[in-house]
Amino acid sequence: MEFNRLFSYEKYKGSYGYLDTQRKYEIARTVIYFLISFGIFFGGMYLTGTRKNLLTIVAVLGMLPASKSLVSVIMFARFKSFKEKIETGEVLGAYDMIFTSEKKNYPVDHLCVSDGCIIGYTHSTGFDEQAFKDHVLTILSAEKLTGLTVKIFTDKKAYMNRISSLGPSSGNSQAVMAVLKQIVL
Repeated sequence: MEFNRLFSYEKYKGSYGYLDTQRKYEIARTVIYFLISFGIFFGGMYLTGTRKNLLTIVAVLGMLPASKSLVSVIMFARFKSFKEKIETGEVLGAYDMIFTSEKKNYPVDHLCVSDGCIIGYTHSTGFDEQAFKDHVLTILSAEKLTGLTVKIFTDKKAYMNRISSLGPSSGNSQAVMAVLKQIVL
C-alpha cells in the first residue's frame, strides 16, 4: 500500500483497476479517521474522568471528516472496476470513470479522448447518453473547451472499431482528459 494514496489519489484516476484498489484505500482512511476521533474521546474521558471536556468537542469535530470519508466508501462500494484491458495505441484512454451529477451517476467503463472526440464504453444498459453528453459538455464549456463530440457505446465491438479509427491524441486532448479526471469519482 502507498501511504500517500490514502490522502491524494488524483494521479491514479483512470488507471486500470482504479475503483477496486481505491475502495481499499477509502476504507483504510475512514477507519483511521474514526479511530482517531474515538481515541481522542476515550483519552479525554480517561484523563478527566468525565465526558464534559474539550477533547469531547475535538472528537466530535473529528467525526466530520470521518463521516465525509464514509460517504466516499459508500460511493466506491457501489461500483466495480472494468476487468478487461483495452489497447488504445496513441489515443488517450482511461478506465473506471464514474461521472456524478446532481440527478444521476454515469458509469463509463473505458473512455478515450482524441482530436475533439470523447468516446466511451459502458456495460450499463440503462445509460442515458444524452443527459451524460449535456453534463460533460456543460462542464467542459465552462473550462473553455468547446467543439467536442461525445459518444458512448454499449457494444464493445463497435467501440473498439471507433477507437481504431481515431488519430493520435493532441495537446487539446490532454486538457480535456485532465478536466474529465477532475470530475469523476
